[in-house]
Amino acid sequence: MATDYDAPRRDEVDLGEDSLEELKARRVDSQSAAVDVDEAEVAESFELPGADLADEELTVKVLPMQSDEFRCARCFLVHHRSQLAMERNGELICRECA
Repeated sequence: MATDYDAPRRDEVDLGEDSLEELKARRVDSQSAAVDVDEAEVAESFELPGADLADEELTVKVLPMQSDEFRCARCFLVHHRSQLAMERNGELICRECA
C-alpha cells in the first residue's frame, strides 16, 4: 500500500475517531480492479525469442531402480535407502512423507 510521507501525521486519538463510512470508502478505494489471470494460460502463449522446439527430441538416459533404492508408496519418488522412514503394510514410506 502506498504511503504519503509528506501528509500531516495524525494523533492516535484522531485515528480512533474515523467514521465507519470513511473506513469503508478507504477500503473500496484501495481495492484494485485488476482481474486474476490464469498463469497457465499466460505461460502457454509465451514464446522464447528464436526458440522453435517443435522438432526437438529429448534424450534422457533412464536408469532402472538400483538395489539400494526404493519407491515411496505416497509420493512415488525413488529415494536412497537412507531416506526410508517406515514400512507400513508392506509399503515403503520416505522421510519426507512420514
